[in-house]
Amino acid sequence: MIKEVNEGIKKIFDSYDGDLARVEDSLKGLFASDIVLIPLIGRYLIEGGGKRMRPVFLLVSARLSGYKGSEHIALAGVIESIHSASLLHDDVVDTAEVRRGRPAAHVTWGNQAVVLVGDFLYANALKRAVASGDIRIIGELSGAVTSMTEGELLQLEKSGDVNITEEEYIKIISSKTGVLMSAACRIGALLGGAPPEWEEAMARFGLKAGITFQMADDVLDYMAGDGGFGKQLGKDLDEGKITLPLINLLKEAGGDERAEIKGILESGPTREGLGRVLELFEKYDAVNISLEKARGFLEDAKAELDIIRDCPEKKELLTLADYALKREF
Repeated sequence: MIKEVNEGIKKIFDSYDGDLARVEDSLKGLFASDIVLIPLIGRYLIEGGGKRMRPVFLLVSARLSGYKGSEHIALAGVIESIHSASLLHDDVVDTAEVRRGRPAAHVTWGNQAVVLVGDFLYANALKRAVASGDIRIIGELSGAVTSMTEGELLQLEKSGDVNITEEEYIKIISSKTGVLMSAACRIGALLGGAPPEWEEAMARFGLKAGITFQMADDVLDYMAGDGGFGKQLGKDLDEGKITLPLINLLKEAGGDERAEIKGILESGPTREGLGRVLELFEKYDAVNISLEKARGFLEDAKAELDIIRDCPEKKELLTLADYALKREF
């Protein structure tokens, strides 16, 4: 099944290759400025790669909804620009040193410059959205940026909080990841003039697919080979991140062991403490429990599209959603 999904993803990206090249040009245009640092950091981000999943969700959604124009290209660039701005800010907040295998932008250019370039990207993306002339699209994008900022602040508020609940965690990833994927799908439906029930189903699909992607990423971090499990746990704790696998471990463990885990987390990750937490991960199967919860969100996401007729584009959206969990583990 993993092989089939990966082949399906390749086929989708090949099918939209021309549109994605135009989206890339649109994205470069959003970094255009006489202030040298802006296009410089922009080029660094673009060259860093990324699968451009959010633009693809918008492109497929627009085609599914019958859109025949060209505005979807610019708006897909806007979506990716907003995502790029959030990554710039996230890396500063998290003091992350690496992004996609290269030094994070703030390591090279400093926090102040990178935060300001992120601000420029947000503003310029919304400025370009205004050119669409559709107040519904403008509202969707500005609402997504607002929610993403709230999600980042909630994550900061909950940093290192061993009592964080699963509901709070879902609220964070819904705001930080889900809302932008939801916006991509809704905008595709709006461009195509889809009926309200179709538009709402697409938005819910995008939200739940985005949640699934983030949950899967958090679980995949703990399924890394070559000692990556313990390394990732230590990294997350250093950054104050308590994600779904740890939340489920705390939920499944007995009273004494729960208190022991909380003590280890609160005192800071030592080699001995990490080793003990890893033992308890295995004992309570917390990773697989987390994976099952992500599967539940995936199935809910796919069910949202039941009201839409079967067609190649619907199948593409379902394959894109499947990719969240059916990557190589």
